[in-house]
Amino acid sequence: MYTQLALASSILLTAFTQQAVAVDKTRDPSLIASLDDAATQLDRLALLTDDAAWKFDFNEQKPNYNFAPGGVINMNAATFPAAKGNGMTLAMLNLGPCSMLPPHYHPRASNYVVAVLGNTTTYMYEENGARLVTETLLPGQATIFPSASMHMMVNNGCENAQLVSALNADDAGTQNIGNVFTNGFPFELVNAAFGQDLASSDVASKMTPVGTSSNWGLSECLKTCGVQPSGTTVKV
Repeated sequence: MYTQLALASSILLTAFTQQAVAVDKTRDPSLIASLDDAATQLDRLALLTDDAAWKFDFNEQKPNYNFAPGGVINMNAATFPAAKGNGMTLAMLNLGPCSMLPPHYHPRASNYVVAVLGNTTTYMYEENGARLVTETLLPGQATIFPSASMHMMVNNGCENAQLVSALNADDAGTQNIGNVFTNGFPFELVNAAFGQDLASSDVASKMTPVGTSSNWGLSECLKTCGVQPSGTTVKV
């Protein structure tokens, strides 16, 4: 397991090396609008015309379902119309060896997370003046991230880790902290806030869009596990 100090020192570097994909896109806007306007549950049922509309297959959600470095697959109102109006998002969190979910928060939901596979350390910071809450989750163990709390997760080992996440909103939202470098905030003000030159147009141009996915973690762990950032495992 790698130290909190080493992980903390990598947070800003992580913000520059995102491998995340775009945020969830609404797959059937017209159906979602009709479900939103439905007066009763029976009216909603009439719009979801066959049994297939009630099953969501996490395994088929490409490219997010992967372990190199990993991904987050959301079953929510955008990706699964039957979820609209039920007030919940269910997510599968895949973390390949040494990979991590970068610092982020959910503006509209609390987040319950239970480990299924592997060894995962979570970090949570609720607000100014709060203390850092750190947990190591083994299969069958869980933690909670209160609404809008900043949190991150890292796979400590050389095997895949998997967790299941439940959020109490069907549109929880995700805000990655790395957005501060790409969201249009004046670079000089961002740099003044950090007390050093971190933000620039060059940095912003090299960042891929942030969203709900994972990225590679510490180089020390990657070397120990014989993993190349491309996702290829090599002998060491």
